[in-house]
Amino acid sequence: MKWISMLLLMANASFGASWYVTISGLGGDLEYEVRFAGWATDLDKSLRNIPDAQVNTYIGKTATKETLRKAFAEFAGKVKPDDSFAVFLIGHGTFDGTDYKFNIPGPDLSAAELAGWMDKLPATRQLVVNTTSAGGASIAALQRVNRTVISATRSGTEKNATLFARYFVEALRDPSADTDKNETLSALEAFHYADQKTVKFYETQKRLATEHAVLEDTGKGEAVRAPSAENGKGLTAGRFPLMALGNARKFSPEKTKLVEKKQDIEGQIDKLKYEKAAMPSDEYRKKLAGLLVELARTQEELDK
Repeated sequence: MKWISMLLLMANASFGASWYVTISGLGGDLEYEVRFAGWATDLDKSLRNIPDAQVNTYIGKTATKETLRKAFAEFAGKVKPDDSFAVFLIGHGTFDGTDYKFNIPGPDLSAAELAGWMDKLPATRQLVVNTTSAGGASIAALQRVNRTVISATRSGTEKNATLFARYFVEALRDPSADTDKNETLSALEAFHYADQKTVKFYETQKRLATEHAVLEDTGKGEAVRAPSAENGKGLTAGRFPLMALGNARKFSPEKTKLVEKKQDIEGQIDKLKYEKAAMPSDEYRKKLAGLLVELARTQEELDK
């Protein structure tokens, strides 16, 4: 009860400005290029509905290490101690047994480099959501007191492309993600929503899960699948206000239908990938191309 009371007190506290940085990395092929850019664009749209939010999104050629380094140097001079600062990594990650790296145009970005940039930010409340493959290997370098680190994978050995980003972005649009119904979506609530949706996807498809999301928000120790008072994880994440839902959820009925259509197409692409081995390669490529075109067109309608 004491832990819950602390969360409620923090939820009612007065906070400074909210800063958001979304980085969409390299896809490697057309399918992932479209997916990653689409998720980053959707996230950008949701965040820009938040009054006075400082939203910065880097997609494709704009997401180089030098561009990001300069941006974070500028942020360090503008961010205030009582502000919140969130970073979202969408794309592919790699781990060579020693270092985690985020795949971006030009030299890749290491977890240690990102941590160094963030350590210079005055904001005491920080969040990193690493939705990439092998992202679990970035946690050790990124963890710090008052910084929540969420990863789509529990280790650097989970190297397959992930789906966690899709559902994390969806959490910002789905009222059910706000489990305590206080009209504010916390980082902890978004984590739980995306994790549960990801688990359900693999169960529905009857496939072995290749990603297991984890969270660390104490600055020490191992990340966990189920944050709780018992393991000491989740308090900082629970008091990080990701967005105020009453201000952000203003989709028209037409836009809502397009969002649902996009999610359906992405589901069809996932299903097709699992069926690839059982069909002729020409048929697979034809079906995939058709779905990607439909996905791109739907994204264009959403962007209008």
